[in-house]
Amino acid sequence: MGKIRSYKELRVYKAAMEAAMKIFELSKKFPPEERYSLTDQMRRASRSVCSNLGEGWRKRRYPAYFISKLSDSEGEAEETRVWVEFAYRCRYITADEANDLDSTYDGILAQLVNMIFNHEDWVIRPSKARRG
Repeated sequence: MGKIRSYKELRVYKAAMEAAMKIFELSKKFPPEERYSLTDQMRRASRSVCSNLGEGWRKRRYPAYFISKLSDSEGEAEETRVWVEFAYRCRYITADEANDLDSTYDGILAQLVNMIFNHEDWVIRPSKARRG
């Protein structure tokens, strides 16, 4: 693949978006009493992985900010894993669904950590001004 021009081209973003949409679909069958607790929290955390990636991507010219947003995304991904475990333990999703999501988020986390440790490969470096 050539130069990545948008966060939407990142494998980690694509995986996170797909996982968030899977969580959305699975959570539709959660009981109504979970609407403002488990359902909402699970959806918010999974979506925040994507939104933090998007926001961080736009701020790549500031390495510390970029790393911070990747770290926020990492935290949201791990939070999502906790909510997935609650959903499984409450018997709202199957073991296979829980294991699949856990594995997916394990991969997402690995990619985020890799981006954090290799952030210099992603940041925008200022170009030198031309002197007349």
